[in-house]
Amino acid sequence: MDGFISGAPVFLAGLLGLVVGVVAAIAFKLSDREQHRIPARPDPELDDGLVRVLSVLRSAAVVLDADDDVLRASPPAYALGLVRSDALTHAAVRDLVAQVRRDGVIREQEVELPRGPIGSGTVLLQVRVAPLGVDRMLVLADDRTEARRVEAIRRDFVVNVSHELKTPVGAIALLAETVGDAADDPVAVRRFTERMQREAQRLSALVHEIIELSRLQASGALSDVRTVDVADVVTEAVDRARTTAAGKNIVITVGGGKDALVFGDHNLLVTAVRNLLDNAVSYSPPNTRVGVGVRERDGLVEIAVVDQGIGIAAGEQDRVFERFYRVDPARSRDTGGTGLGLSIVKHVAADHGGDVQMWSEPGRGSTFTLRIPAADVPAVHPGPTEPAGSAHTPQPTPAATTQATPKEVGA
Repeated sequence: MDGFISGAPVFLAGLLGLVVGVVAAIAFKLSDREQHRIPARPDPELDDGLVRVLSVLRSAAVVLDADDDVLRASPPAYALGLVRSDALTHAAVRDLVAQVRRDGVIREQEVELPRGPIGSGTVLLQVRVAPLGVDRMLVLADDRTEARRVEAIRRDFVVNVSHELKTPVGAIALLAETVGDAADDPVAVRRFTERMQREAQRLSALVHEIIELSRLQASGALSDVRTVDVADVVTEAVDRARTTAAGKNIVITVGGGKDALVFGDHNLLVTAVRNLLDNAVSYSPPNTRVGVGVRERDGLVEIAVVDQGIGIAAGEQDRVFERFYRVDPARSRDTGGTGLGLSIVKHVAADHGGDVQMWSEPGRGSTFTLRIPAADVPAVHPGPTEPAGSAHTPQPTPAATTQATPKEVGA
């Protein structure tokens, strides 16, 4: 009996250790099972198919939940400022969403909104709101800012054309009436007839340049692109302008490189250079010179037309390439100017991947420089019957008589 009592603590201690071990084993197994349990996947907020559709839309897309919080928004929605901090930014769009929530009717509206939180810039959006399921809403927005700008330009162009055509047409009608009243006066008839001819020529030039400008603004204006010899372009343009220049005793001189080549349309380039020459001759006083210089620099072919004309004030230089803009409207009427010549030059340059630069100072004349990328034409190696080095090497040609400073040439 004493032996049993004395062994009881040892037995209890062993039993307690066994219980602790079993409990620890059970706890370990439970913990291990919990750690390896696959977590339950939450229900997706949006259907995968819908997400893929929204990702390929060109419109800015926003999906809202029942509380009008943004569940998903495409990058254009953020770029247009439609969404910031996971919420719709503009009250006008939120009001449109509220209307659709009330009656479930799809709504579409054109709204003009601030482009950003600061500044005066605006963006014109075509917004469409539609229910998406039970409590979600879909907002689609298309940027119509550029389309509205183009439409405004087209409308202004039509208005300007109508105004410009009225002047010569009205003058011809008035002169015709005057000739009829002066039928018994041969001197008056001759004088008014000459004025009618001038107005008719001005009307013809205006219609021609309007057609030319419209063609340039249409897509695919450069339909016949090939390697163009700039020397041929300058020669043809100068030949066409010599008659008008001779009437004012203006000498046109040509200098510079003769081997420059560009890719483009020969006729369009002749038109651009001819317009620059006509502009220079028209705004130059009699007995002066107009110089045409050609050079190739930094991969660009530069055709500079330098005159000794009236020059252009600094405040007007930013507008000279606008359609129908004239530095001196009264002088333009006398010279038959249409205000479209420099605009045509600008479009021709852009279509050829180049630009046109200007330097001018009142009383010192102007320089317009047409810059076109030079053609990258592989060198032609001499044939087997032609000794190397026998090809003609162009010699430097004297610069134009009318010299231009580096600033004038558009450097």
